[in-house]
Amino acid sequence: MRKALNAFLLVLFSLFASASYGQMTLDESKWGLEAKKKTGNEYELILHLQLPKQWHIYAFKPGGDGMQIAPTVTFVKNGKVKLNGPVKEKGKLLTETIDGIDGAVNMYKGNVDYVQLATISANTKITCKYSYQICNDQMCLPPTDKTITVEVKDAGGSSEITTSEEVAVVPGADTSASDTASANMGSATDTLPSNVATVTPEVKNEPESPVKTEQQSLILLFLLCFGGGLLAVVTPCVFSMIPITVSFFTKRSKTRKEGIRNAIYYSLSIIIIFTVLGLVISALFGRDALYKISTNWILNIFFFLLFVVFGISFLGAFEITLPSSWTSKTDSKAGLGSFGGIFFMALTLVIVSFSCTGPILTMLFGLLAAGGWAGPIVGMFAFSLALSLPFALCAIFPAVINNLGKSGGWLNQVKVTLGFIELALALKFFSNADLLKHWRILDREIFLALWIVIAVLLGFYLLGKLKLSHDDEPKKNIYGQEYVSIFKLFLAICSFTFALYLLPGMWGAPLNGLGQFVPPMGTQDFVITNADGSESSGVKPKKFVNEMKIYEPNVVRNNGLVTYFDYEEGIAAAAKIKKPIMLDFTGITCVNCRKMETSVWSNPKVLERLKNDFVLISLFDDARHVQLPHEDRYISKVSNKEITTLGDKCLDIQIAKYNSNAQPFYFFIDEKENLLVKEGYGYDPDVDKFIAHLDKVIMNYRKTH
Repeated sequence: MRKALNAFLLVLFSLFASASYGQMTLDESKWGLEAKKKTGNEYELILHLQLPKQWHIYAFKPGGDGMQIAPTVTFVKNGKVKLNGPVKEKGKLLTETIDGIDGAVNMYKGNVDYVQLATISANTKITCKYSYQICNDQMCLPPTDKTITVEVKDAGGSSEITTSEEVAVVPGADTSASDTASANMGSATDTLPSNVATVTPEVKNEPESPVKTEQQSLILLFLLCFGGGLLAVVTPCVFSMIPITVSFFTKRSKTRKEGIRNAIYYSLSIIIIFTVLGLVISALFGRDALYKISTNWILNIFFFLLFVVFGISFLGAFEITLPSSWTSKTDSKAGLGSFGGIFFMALTLVIVSFSCTGPILTMLFGLLAAGGWAGPIVGMFAFSLALSLPFALCAIFPAVINNLGKSGGWLNQVKVTLGFIELALALKFFSNADLLKHWRILDREIFLALWIVIAVLLGFYLLGKLKLSHDDEPKKNIYGQEYVSIFKLFLAICSFTFALYLLPGMWGAPLNGLGQFVPPMGTQDFVITNADGSESSGVKPKKFVNEMKIYEPNVVRNNGLVTYFDYEEGIAAAAKIKKPIMLDFTGITCVNCRKMETSVWSNPKVLERLKNDFVLISLFDDARHVQLPHEDRYISKVSNKEITTLGDKCLDIQIAKYNSNAQPFYFFIDEKENLLVKEGYGYDPDVDKFIAHLDKVIMNYRKTH
């Protein structure tokens, strides 16, 4: 039972987890812009690219299977610059085959120049917008849009080059190249010209989207969103429309074959509408924006309010509907002939059913980021496919229609049950914001108390002991006695069991099965037992303890482990007690971090090694509420920005020193910051694998010390 409950919650909350699964690789390509005089007012505008070793960029015509992203280079026109012809590539063009790509691809390695011939009549600034993606044999970095400018101060004479600050182009801006041609014009120079101001793409001091990994499975995304679509089918707004709509098709069609065809058209229209919506989401948000939800307190508050509103609506307080004018306009188009009229009928269904599908789509929305750019498209397709299936099946098998229930009754109970779940989910979002801002409003025992109350109320509702104003009269047997169906009885048992499982947590029970979802133990005021092992190592942590102790992993607090929150302090402790260091790059709201701590760290064999053989340094990348002392602030070599908070420092260390920005991610070093194992260790709940990794670290440390 506990595993079933955990799996259920894991599916729900992981939709919005921002925890990364892959290790970030920095973009080390170098770009520079040069205005090279030829004769008179004729210039070559040259965008230079210097690629790091083992990396390549695709040609304007990349070949392959059509999935490769070609670069685009656009020089912005102005009254003083006339562009002559297309932008041309200049470099050593390579044609190679790559595993996983059908057909040969065209690419460049080393240095590449993008040349635009131009006539410059007067002094001016020239702006170049470029979009690119670089790849190696294992991965491709996320596409990047940049802008760079060069100033020509003596048109007709020698050109003096200055470069303005590079600014990221807003996604969707005009970065398309003018008519381009792929030409092999010889080799580029080995190094960038000395008179060219180069710009290394900036790594912002925020977690960036991780490179796509095997764990980010579009198949899993498809299955979860398909399940969400099936759930939407049994909501009153959709379920009650099935017999009405299919009967309409069969009556207006001259033959059964024509009725089936029209119903299939109707189902395809639903799929098209939702898939186009997925395309719009991808175009507006890209692949990076959604995953930042759980580290942005404003977005967490927004989703909290949204889920509360949807939850109250599902409980029957009010009905959320889109403007009636939308329905009227689409309904008026439904009289059109052939596919057009059927499409507008489907659009009417989508709008009318929004009050039921909207909350479910909201729950799935965060998951769409997991599939990268394709996530919203695949997710919406899967959701709409499940939503449309009943219409097609009932048209093919019309006898099924007579057996479908009407709106109300059990359908209304499904909606109310979803309302309770929405309210429980809302608390998780508020908890994220509460932890990030250090408000201490929703501490652990309050969070658990609310979940217990919601679970108990849901159980009573399923048993018919709690009735809402819009509920139908309960079913009665031949003696006039109310009865509960077996299915609802089992659901009620699950709900009450969940509440009882949570209850010991009110007095400090670790609740390892749910540790990744509930607030950390440090936020709880009353705990019966708390084994604080701060003194066990002989070097007591001092820095940031007051601010960060509440976020300390429960497995650390309850098992006599010691954790340091400052990088330098932890290294100094390791040098004193002669132990290897486990760097734990983590986050306050990181669900997968909590999962690793509760399911892997808490294993007795892992605990033994962590306690006896390691110095643990937990670096919270999102602890931006903790200010660094003024004497500890510095300018980041990665972002060129001042590091003023503990979270900024932790993330800067992870990127600059360990070439990673994923959470959770573990690195193992000695007191001189030498890596004891070359590779880091990301999210992987395989206990035996983690133990083997720890043993390898211990062995390597003993060999060198």
